[in-house]
Amino acid sequence: MQEKRKLRAQRDKARSVWLGLGMLGLIGWSVAIPALVGVGLGMWIDAHLPSRYSWTLMLLLIGTIVGCLNAWRWVANEQRQIHEEQKNHHQDEDRGNHHS
Repeated sequence: MQEKRKLRAQRDKARSVWLGLGMLGLIGWSVAIPALVGVGLGMWIDAHLPSRYSWTLMLLLIGTIVGCLNAWRWVANEQRQIHEEQKNHHQDEDRGNHHS
């Protein structure tokens, strides 16, 4: 029984490292894409509708803020799911230990 737990822990650790790296990539893209869309749209507006204000900078800032909020929401949801899974896993283990 203890050997199974050790193997599961090693497997879960390796999976969590790759999951963490994947999350970093997703978080990066979730911030970068809205920022790049803002820059592209801002450059188009600046080229076609000249004004005193730089639409490129304003939309870059807005895109970055939107991307950061999106990444924050996504990380919060993932964190909540991880805590729920851990809580359920511990409850299942507790039930298993009582029946042994």
